Amino acid sequence: MSRTDRTQTHFLTAFVLLWLAGTALRLTILAVPPVIPLIHDELNLSATEIGFLTGLPSMLFALAAVPGSLLIARLGVKAAMVVGLMLTAVGGALPDAVWLYAMTIAMGAGVAIMQVTMPPAVRAWVPNRIGFATAVYTNGLLVGEILPVVLMFPLILPLVGGSWQWSFVIWSVPVAIIAVIVLVSAPASTIDRAAPSRRWWPDWRNALIWRLGIMLGTINATYFATNAFVPDYLRSTGQSEWIGAALSGLNIGQLPASFLLLAFSGRLERKAWPYIVSGLLCVISTGGIVFGTGAWVVVAATLQGFAASAILILVLALPALLSKPDDVHRVTAAMFTISYSCAVIVPVISGLAWDLTGIAKMAFLPIALCGILLVMLAPAINHVPRTAS
Repeated sequence: MSRTDRTQTHFLTAFVLLWLAGTALRLTILAVPPVIPLIHDELNLSATEIGFLTGLPSMLFALAAVPGSLLIARLGVKAAMVVGLMLTAVGGALPDAVWLYAMTIAMGAGVAIMQVTMPPAVRAWVPNRIGFATAVYTNGLLVGEILPVVLMFPLILPLVGGSWQWSFVIWSVPVAIIAVIVLVSAPASTIDRAAPSRRWWPDWRNALIWRLGIMLGTINATYFATNAFVPDYLRSTGQSEWIGAALSGLNIGQLPASFLLLAFSGRLERKAWPYIVSGLLCVISTGGIVFGTGAWVVVAATLQGFAASAILILVLALPALLSKPDDVHRVTAAMFTISYSCAVIVPVISGLAWDLTGIAKMAFLPIALCGILLVMLAPAINHVPRTAS
C-alpha cells in the first residue's frame, strides 16, 4: 500500500470512528424524552421531578468532565473513550424502574467522559482537519439524537411490548458495539500513551473558557429543557398527537446546520454574528412552541434545533483549534464543566415555574432567557485568539 493510500485509509478510519463515537454520545440519553409521559404516569412524578430527572445527565456532564480529563491524561484518548462508551452502554441496560435514577447517572458519567475525549481525538487523529472532523462527529451526535426520537414509537416500543425500561436496553446495544470497534480500530497516537506526569487539571483562571462555557451552557440548557417539557406541555394543551413530530423536528432540524457547518465551519469559527442570529432564533422559536398550535409547534421546534446545532458545532471546535495538543483535554473539560453547570439548573427551574404557577407556558420562560443571554455574550467571541497560548 502506498503512502497516499495509507493516509487516505487513516483519514477514512478516523472520520468513521469519530462519527460512530459521536452517534453513541446521544443514543441512550435521547431515548428518554419520547417516553417521559409513560415514566411520568407509571412513577407518578411531578413536573419538578421530571425536570430533575432530565437535568441529571447535564449534572453528570459537568461533574465527570474533569475526571474525564484525568482519564485521558493517565490512559490516553482511545482507552478513555472506550471506558466512556462501555459505561454508557451498561448504564442504559438497567431495565428496572428502581434503577431509573442510577441508570441516568451512569449514562451521564459515561457520556461526559466520551465528550471530553472527542476534541483530543480530533486533534490527535486528524490535526490538519479539525473543523471538518468536529463537524463530522457532531453530525454523528445529531443522528444519535434523531434515531431514538424517530424510531421509539413506531419500532422500538412495539418490539419490547411497550416497556420503556426495555427500550433503553435496546439502545444500549449499538453503544457497546461501537466501543468494541473503537478499541480494535482507533488510530495510534502519542497521546494514547500513558503519561503520569501529563497535566489534567483545567486552568480556571482563563476568562475565555468561562465565556465560552457559559455560551455553550445556554444552548445546552435550551436543548435539554425543550426536550424535557415539550411532551408534557403538548399533552397539557390537548396536542398529544404532535409530541413525536415536535421532538423529531427539534432533532432533525439540527442536521441542516450540521451539513452547512461541514462546508463553512472554517469561515464562521471566530465570527460573532452566527451566535447572535442563533440566539435570536432560539428566543423566537421558543415563543412559537408556546403560542403556536399543531404544525406551527413542529416548525418552531425545528427552527430551535437548527439554531442550537449551529452554535454547538462552532463552540466544540474551539478547544482543538485554540489549545496545544497536550492541553486540549483540559480546556475541553473546563468548558463542559462550566456549560453543563449552567444547563443543569434550567430544566429544574422550568419545572418549578410550572409547578408553582400552575401555568404550563411558564416552563419555557427560562428557556427563552437562555437565548437572550447568548445574544448578550456573543461579542466575546471576537476576543478568541488565533493561536493557542
